[in-house]
This record gives sequence, structure tokens and C-alpha cells, in this order.
Amino acid sequence: MRYKIRKATLIDAPAIGELIKISARGLSAEDYTSEQIEGALRGAFGVDSDLIKDGTYFVTEAGDVLVGCGGWSYRKKLFGGDTLASEEAGKLDPRTDSAKIRAFFVHPLWARKGIAKAILLRCEEEAGAMGFKSLELMATLRAESISTSVAVKARLPSQFVGSAGYLSIAIYNLSHFTPFIASRILFPTASAAGGS
Repeated sequence: MRYKIRKATLIDAPAIGELIKISARGLSAEDYTSEQIEGALRGAFGVDSDLIKDGTYFVTEAGDVLVGCGGWSYRKKLFGGDTLASEEAGKLDPRTDSAKIRAFFVHPLWARKGIAKAILLRCEEEAGAMGFKSLELMATLRAESISTSVAVKARLPSQFVGSAGYLSIAIYNLSHFTPFIASRILFPTASAAGGS
């Protein structure tokens, strides 16, 4: 079955939220524990209404079924849904900053069918039209396949403290011009640091 990509609307938010849960639980089980996945779903993974309002978030439909979502942002926030407070406020400067690739999720039954790559291409086109020369994304281990299928450059990490144990993720700077090798980064969480 074929699929189509369109801009998300706020009406899509509940369906996007369900897709995020299905995707995270179905595609991350090989890389993370159930506690880590559920912890991420309480904050790091979730619907970010600002992306939808900004018109930079997309959904992919196969018939009437939502099978993928993802987007980009001209804001400083790198990850997290509405429930995760971010200290990163404000807009990015296309002359000096990288646009952010945000919140890509694909239904497990539609994985590896080019959906994420198709959304990424749409994001690249739009960010480029706004003057951005590069893109930055934070990817889970499962998302590394899309991250490493395009040219990537590793970025120095910042610490992220969550509630789900250690999550191994990577932060990439995407560029069409120069390929680099990306590295994985371990992010400690509250439980690992002695929190509750």
C-alpha cells in the first residue's frame, strides 16, 4: 500500500501520541528495557504541539491510518514533547545554527519502507528554504539507520537527566557536503544518579 505525507494539524495530536507509543514500544525493545521505554514516553518522547503550530511537523498516512510522523524546528529545543519542560527557548539563527530534526516515529508494521527518509527529505527542503545550511538530530539506537544513511558529523553531548535508566543515543549534525562518522553517547538518568 502506498502512503502520503502531509503537514500535521492539532487534530492529529491524539493519533500522533498513540503512534509514538506503538513505535517506541514496538521498535525499541531490542535496544532498551521496558522501563527505559516507558520512562522516555513520560517525557522525552511525546507530541510537541509547538512543532505542529509552527507547521514543521508531518504525518504519513496509508489510507486512513497514521503510519509515521516527524518534523524539523527552527527553535532551540532538540527533543521532548509537551510534558517535558525545556530550558532551550527561542529561535535559531539560520546563518549560524543548525535546524533541529525532531520526533520521528514509524509504526512497526511500516518500518524500513522509506517513510522516515521521505519525511527527512521534506524537512531538509523546508529548512533549506528558510536558509538553514545544516540539520541536527538526536537519535535513539533504532533510528541510527536513518542517521547513518545520510552524511553525519558527531556533536559534543550535553547531559540529559531522565527517569528511565541509561539511554544510549547519539547526536548528529547532518550535512549534504561532508560525511563524518557519528558516535554514541551515554546519558545518565535520575535513577542512575541516585534519584528516585
